Amino acid sequence: MDVAARILIVDDEERIRRLLKMYLEREGYAIDEASNGDDAVAKALETDYDMILLDIMMPGKDGLEVCRIIREKKSTPIAMLTAKGEEANRVQGFEIGADDYIVKPFSPREVVLRVKALLRRSSQTSYLTTETKAKDLLVFPHLTIDNDAHRVTAEGKEVSLTPKEYELLCFLAKSPDKVYDREHLLREVWHYDFFGDLRTVDTHVKRLREKLNRKSEKAASMIVTVWGVGYKFEVGNE
Repeated sequence: MDVAARILIVDDEERIRRLLKMYLEREGYAIDEASNGDDAVAKALETDYDMILLDIMMPGKDGLEVCRIIREKKSTPIAMLTAKGEEANRVQGFEIGADDYIVKPFSPREVVLRVKALLRRSSQTSYLTTETKAKDLLVFPHLTIDNDAHRVTAEGKEVSLTPKEYELLCFLAKSPDKVYDREHLLREVWHYDFFGDLRTVDTHVKRLREKLNRKSEKAASMIVTVWGVGYKFEVGNE
């Protein structure tokens, strides 16, 4: 790769950090480490990482608290590392803005594949190719989604979204005026094949609207709540 993606690994177990670092460095990624929540927050806010691998169970600030603090400032893609059976924690993680989760014990090769997939979906690494002509565009009166560059602009101003926020916006925008209930969105965007926590959807819609609203009120108003049902993307809502 021309520019090495920089990844922060956060885990209180040195053995896990060393294992992940070894496999990811083999793929050409630049790796930083943090062994606790305070160190993770400091590094994540100081450096523009392309991705963060974040363990949930840590002494002091746990991964959920770290994720919440980072999300207040940055859209860095975050994959949570969770122990098997911590389903409630995974739902919480998605609700506060995590983009993916990897269940322990994991295969290092699986982690590499998940990291590559998340980086591909991430808007953080895609701006390197903005000179190329976009082929996959969704263009609306106040909003443009460039799927080739994973880039969103509202009234010509760039909107910084997490991968999940981007996926949610794309999913709704690809079928204007179609109403989706929360269960359907959980299944299609978060890939839940069970009845998850519906607040995950509401929280992401709220965050997405807020980010769009900072650039364009009209773009934000295109995401419409259909009371008692779910959400839709409405075009021409002047």
